[in-house]
Amino acid sequence: MKERLPALIALLLLIALVACTWWAADYAQRAIPVDPPRRLTHEMDSWARDFVMLRTNPEGKPINRMEGKYAEHFPDDDSYHVTAPRAVGQQEANPITVGTANTAVMEKGGERIVMNGQAHLHRQQDAQNDALDVRSEQLIILPDEDVIYTDLPAVVLKGNSRMSGTGMHYNNKTRQLQVSASTDVEISGSETRGRTRNGANQN
Repeated sequence: MKERLPALIALLLLIALVACTWWAADYAQRAIPVDPPRRLTHEMDSWARDFVMLRTNPEGKPINRMEGKYAEHFPDDDSYHVTAPRAVGQQEANPITVGTANTAVMEKGGERIVMNGQAHLHRQQDAQNDALDVRSEQLIILPDEDVIYTDLPAVVLKGNSRMSGTGMHYNNKTRQLQVSASTDVEISGSETRGRTRNGANQN
């Protein structure tokens, strides 16, 4: 019995040490207040003036550029609200496009740009096509797809030809332009003036 007494005492001390450690850990956890998860609200967390933001392709070449006088970032939806925006699309092998407006909202890390107020898109002239200008109160740009569209009334000028109507979709990769819903078309160099209710296509 005397030989087992030291082992028994050591076991009891070990049990007591484990119990004290567990109690201390539980007490500390209950005593220290834990901050609740941060609630994301639509509140600005950063801003910039006279800024330039670039997006590049996997090879590191610039494909899109956003400039503006002032921008605010909202973390809840990762959007930028821009004053006096200038969005430049410079996809390789496609004509350069420049979009301007009074304000813009850049969403999803630049995957979608909504240009609001006197929105204007200018596609530069190339060897096969005249310059193209689109004006509307709102233009939506998808930079990665090199597409611009609107569901609002728009006026399109291509060279000396003019189209106007409600709803427009332009793909800068294919050079396909669609203007629909009671479109007025004036073709330069001819007396042809037409009205279509099914849409108009132009390269």
